[in-house]
Amino acid sequence: MMRSMTGFAAATADDPRGTVSVTIRTVNHRFLDLQLRLPPVLADLEPRVRALVQRGLARGRVELQASVQARGAAAPVVELNESFVTAVTSAIEVARAAGLVQGALTPGDLLRLPQALAIRERSAEAETGAGWAEALESVVGSAVTALDDMRSREGALLKTDLGARKRTLVTLIDAVVVAAEAGRVQLEARLLERARDLSASLPIDQASLAQEVVRAAQRSDISEEVTRFRAHLEHWDALTDGDEPCGRKLDFLLQEMNREINTIGSKADGLQVSEHIIDVKAELERMREQVQNVE
Repeated sequence: MMRSMTGFAAATADDPRGTVSVTIRTVNHRFLDLQLRLPPVLADLEPRVRALVQRGLARGRVELQASVQARGAAAPVVELNESFVTAVTSAIEVARAAGLVQGALTPGDLLRLPQALAIRERSAEAETGAGWAEALESVVGSAVTALDDMRSREGALLKTDLGARKRTLVTLIDAVVVAAEAGRVQLEARLLERARDLSASLPIDQASLAQEVVRAAQRSDISEEVTRFRAHLEHWDALTDGDEPCGRKLDFLLQEMNREINTIGSKADGLQVSEHIIDVKAELERMREQVQNVE
């Protein structure tokens, strides 16, 4: 099945703890390039997310962004600076022994000392971070499935367009063969006419001359290149009808077809051949541009 490398999908899951959301954007790329953006609470889950995406996608630049919105209220965290309080207590004991102060250090005293206590907020999200793994995997799986559906729909459109262009190539290569054969006949006629002009003034073995004319005309034979070109077109159908990603192989086939048509253009003779070669190259270039978006 042909798939596009361009797509977008989003998925969200709710549970009693909160909401997990994932968005995925993809564009064309030679290989699979994953760019993951996860909040700190989900950072430890990145390898699992990466594995999920890799199972569903083969090529393309993938940008995945996840977010968590917890429902729990923020919970304060109070931390005691034990070394500071111990030092203060020791200093107070020295002062008491010297008769400078009376009474023990109280909790109220600690609250009046900024260095004694550190108070910060810890979100419920952070407290339950490990519990988001199942929800995150479910959302990522849903997003990848939705993305695959979108890329498959676009891939079907690409396949239709490329199939029409491939049929155009079949017609064009047939026209090249006809024009090349006409050019070969014309080349033989020109060579024979030139040989007759020369034989009128020079002694020439006619049998040897005829053989040389045939050899010269055979150098313009393009049957091997045409056979390979048509074989590439048949292989195209096998790739696009298969289940595996075919973008890179299609790109390689287009390179091979372009190489064959260049050889045909250098060997075949005739003005019409050149015109058809230009048309084939233009169609191959259009197909190459489209194939850059195929997974």
